[in-house]
Amino acid sequence: MNVLNGIKLLIDIKLPLKDPIPIFSLVLFIILLAPIILRKFRIPSIIGLILAGMAIGDHGFKIIEKGSIDLFGKAGLLYIMFLAGLELDMTEFRKNRNRSLVFGAFTFFIPLILGYVICMYVLHFNFMATLLVSSMFATHTLVAYPLASRLGITKNEAVTVAVGGTIITDTAVLVILAIITGAAAGNLNTQFWIRLSVSLVVFATIILWIFPMIGRWFFKKIKDDKTSHFIFVLALVFLAAFLAELAGVEGIIGAFLAGLALNQLIPHTSPLMNRIEFTGNALFIPFFLISVGMLVDLRVLLKGPEALLIAGVLTTMALVSKYLAAFFTQLSFGYTSTQRNVIFGLSSSHAAATIAVILIGFNMGIINEHVLNGTVVLILITCLAGSFVTESAGRKLAIIEAERKPATEDTQERVLVPISRQGHMEPLLDFALMIKDPDTHTPIYPLAVVQDDEEAKQKVALTNKIMEAAVMYAGATESKVQAVTRIDLNVSDGIARAAKELMITDVVLGWTDKNNSTTERLFGSIFGTTLDNVLQSVRETIYVCDFHYPLNATKKLVLVMPKNAEYEIGFLHYIQKVFLLSKQIGARLMICCSTNTQKAIEAYLQQFKLSIEINFKQFDNIEELLLLAKDITKNDLVMVVAARKGTLSHRPYLDGMPGRLSRHFPAHNIVLIYPEQQEIDYIEAGVQPEDLTLAPIQEQLANLNKLGKAVRRILKGKR
Repeated sequence: MNVLNGIKLLIDIKLPLKDPIPIFSLVLFIILLAPIILRKFRIPSIIGLILAGMAIGDHGFKIIEKGSIDLFGKAGLLYIMFLAGLELDMTEFRKNRNRSLVFGAFTFFIPLILGYVICMYVLHFNFMATLLVSSMFATHTLVAYPLASRLGITKNEAVTVAVGGTIITDTAVLVILAIITGAAAGNLNTQFWIRLSVSLVVFATIILWIFPMIGRWFFKKIKDDKTSHFIFVLALVFLAAFLAELAGVEGIIGAFLAGLALNQLIPHTSPLMNRIEFTGNALFIPFFLISVGMLVDLRVLLKGPEALLIAGVLTTMALVSKYLAAFFTQLSFGYTSTQRNVIFGLSSSHAAATIAVILIGFNMGIINEHVLNGTVVLILITCLAGSFVTESAGRKLAIIEAERKPATEDTQERVLVPISRQGHMEPLLDFALMIKDPDTHTPIYPLAVVQDDEEAKQKVALTNKIMEAAVMYAGATESKVQAVTRIDLNVSDGIARAAKELMITDVVLGWTDKNNSTTERLFGSIFGTTLDNVLQSVRETIYVCDFHYPLNATKKLVLVMPKNAEYEIGFLHYIQKVFLLSKQIGARLMICCSTNTQKAIEAYLQQFKLSIEINFKQFDNIEELLLLAKDITKNDLVMVVAARKGTLSHRPYLDGMPGRLSRHFPAHNIVLIYPEQQEIDYIEAGVQPEDLTLAPIQEQLANLNKLGKAVRRILKGKR
C-alpha cells in the first residue's frame, strides 16, 4: 500500500517543481552527478553544471520553476568574487598592480571601442543601445576561476593580473550602467554625479578600512568559536554586497572588496579558509553555474536570420575583443603564450555583470528581444570557451611552475608539536600549519609525552582524548596529521626520542610561565622541565611560542636577529619559515638585524626571485632589544632569534630572553626561535656541552665592559 501511495505521489507531481524540498534534492543530485558523468567525456565540471541548468530550466524540460534557485545563484556569484579577492596573493597583487591596471584598461577600452563600431555601423543600433551593448562586451565574469584554483595556479602573475583587471573593468562598466540608467530616467544632472561619487568613496572606505578593523577585533575577542568565525565572514560578504548596491554599483564589487579586506585576516592554511572554500565549492558556486544555464535558450537561433546575425556578431565580438586584450597584455609584459591563454580564458566568460547590464537595458526598453537572446547565447558559448581554454592552458602552466621550483633538500620537513593541554593545542597547531611548506606531503606530528610512573595508564587515556581533538582540529584544514604518544622518564627525553625517531626538522613548543626571568620552569605546568634540557637534546629548529590571540589578527611581524645570525646552519631554514608565515597571516614584515645579515637575506631573495615586501631596520646589539618597543604595537607578532650556547650568534644576554620578553611584552604574541645546530659528538667520556662553554667568563667580561662604559659616561658628565 505504501509503495502504491509513493507511485501515485510521483505521478501527481506537476512540473515545473515549486516545492523547495524536491527542487533542492534534484539540484544536489545534479551537483553530485553532472561533473562525474561529463568527466568521462573530458568536459570540465563547470560546463557540465551549465548544461544541466539548460536541461532543467524554462528553456529545457521545465523541471524547475524560474527563479526557484535565484537566492543560491546570486549567493554563488558573490562567493566567486569573494573567493577571488580572498585567495589573491596581496604581495603579488601590490607588486603587479600597475600591470593589472594596464590589463584592466585593455580589457575595458578594446571591447568598448570595437563594440561601439560594430553596434553603430554593422548592427545599426541607436546611441544608447550601442553604448549599453558595447559596455557589455567590456565586462566579464570569473566563471573559470574555480578551475585555476583547483590547478593551484592562482598565485601565478597571469592569474593575479586577470583578477585585478576584472575588478577594474567591471567597476568601470557598472559605473557606465549607472550613468545609462540615470540618463534613461532623465536624472543625469549635477546632483546625480555628486551622489554617485560620494557614495562610491564612502562605500570603498567602509569596506577597505572599517571591515579589517572589525574583523581583527572580532577574531581577537571570539577566539575559539569556529562556527561564529564562519558566519561572521559570510555576514560581512553579503553586507558588503548590499552596501555596494546602496552606492549605486553591483553587489559583486562589494563581494570582491570584502575578499580583499579580509585577505590578511584569513590565512590560506587555516581551518576557516578550508570551511569557506568547501562551502563555496560544494554549494554556492554550483548553484550559480546551474542558474546561468537556466537562462540559456537555444531556440532563439530558430527565430529568423536577425537573431542568428545578432547572436553570431555579439559572440564573435566578445571573444575577439577579449583575446586582443590578452594579446596586447602579453606583448606589453613579455608573457608566454600559455600565460596569455590563461588570461584570455579567465577574462572571456560573460555571465554575471553581462546579465545585469542586458536585463536592465531590456527592462528599460533600450534593447530588444533579439539582443537579449543573442546575449544569452553569448553567455553559453563564452563560458564554454573560457572554461576549455582555462583548463587547457592552466594545466600547462601548472606543469611549467612545478618544473621551475628550486630544488629542495632530500630531507622532507617534519613538524613536531608537543601538547599536553587542550587549551594550548589550537594556537600551536595553527602556527605549525602556517610554517609548514604546503608542497610537502609529510604530516604534522602532535606529540604527547606521559611520564613513566604509577599513573601512566590513566594519563595515557586522558592524553589520547587530547590527541583525538588535535587530529580533528588539524584535519579540518585537510592537512595530514599523525598523533604520537610517548611514555618516558621525563618530557624532554620524550621529545628528544620522538624527534630522532620521526626525523623531525622543526619543533613547536609553548610556554605559560610569564613571571620567571630565567629559562628555568619556562614550560611550567605544561612540561615541568627546563628549556635548557630540550635545547641540549634536540638540535633541530625550535620555536617557543606564547600566543594571546589568533595569528590572523596580526598586523606586522617583527623579526629581531642577533649579530652573526646569517652564519648559523639553520639560518635559511627559519628565514623561509618566517617568510611563509608572513604571507600566510598577511602581515607586513619588519626585520631588525645587522648590515651583513640584511645582505644575506637580500641575496637569498634575489637568488630565488621571491617577491616579499620587507622593511629592514638597522639593529646591531641584541641588548638594545627594548629600544624597539616604540616600533611594536599591540597587534604585532614579535619573533626573536635566540641561539644555543657556544654558537656563533650566541650572546649571554640571550639566555634570559624568555623572561624579558614575557615582562616587557606581556600582551603580545611572541615566538622565540632557536636555529638548527650541528650535533656535537663528545669523544671524551663524561664531558658535557656545558663543560666546554666560556659563557661564565664571557658574562664577566661583558659586565666589566658595561661597568667601564658607565664610568666613562660619569667622568664625561663631570667634565
